[in-house]
This record gives sequence, structure tokens and C-alpha cells, in this order.
Amino acid sequence: MKEFTIKTSKREQLVDITQQVNEIVAELANTQDLRAILVFVPHATCALVVNENYDEAVQDDVLEALRKIAPKGVWKHDAIDDNGDAHVKAALVGPSIVLPVEQGRLKLGTWQSLALAEFDGPRERRVLLIPLGR
Repeated sequence: MKEFTIKTSKREQLVDITQQVNEIVAELANTQDLRAILVFVPHATCALVVNENYDEAVQDDVLEALRKIAPKGVWKHDAIDDNGDAHVKAALVGPSIVLPVEQGRLKLGTWQSLALAEFDGPRERRVLLIPLGR
């Protein structure tokens, strides 16, 4: 298992982590038959998303849709630390994803990238990578 950290700068944002993951995937592929990688964030208020990164409007649209589904300030958990919406968004999106690997790189579509979805930042987040072989 490998790990790296990301520092987010806003309460809600999508941070492209494709390059960091690809660097670790290339390193792992040098020593083993790597077919896929499990990427996991061990946090309750962030998640992982595969989507377009070329047009920033897509990222804005994803965050806006999640704000409509889980608006701030209406959750029971807000009484504890005012981030109930972040927990709901993270639960809907999910903390892990399995991605195929080919020739030491993520096998993503032309416009796809992997992003950490921050819902309660700014924070420092850990990203864990678990190699999957045959």
C-alpha cells in the first residue's frame, strides 16, 4: 500500500489527483503485475470522483448539484460541528474507487480524471492506494 497527502484550500472543491496517482501506479507497476488500483480516502467528509477535468464548469456543476441534494444547515449533525452536509455528500459520492491500469498508467477515458472531492475543507487529506494484480 502507498499513501500521499493533499491539502485542500476551500470548503468544497474537486482537486485533480490523477498525476499523483499515476506516479505511484508507474512505480508499483515496475515491481509487480498491476492490473488495477484501489484508491481510498480514510475521511468521513471527502470522497473520490472520476469525471471531466478539462472544463471547470463540469466541476462547478457537480458541486452545485451536490449542494442542491445536500444543502448546508439542515442536518441533525450540524448541532455537533456544522458539517452535516459534508457527511451526506461524502456518503453519496463514496470514499473509494477501483481503476484499471494498463502499461503502468491509469486507463481513463480521454476527458476523465480522478479528483478528491472536498466537502469540509480546507484540510489535509490522506489518499491510500492499494495495488490489485492477478
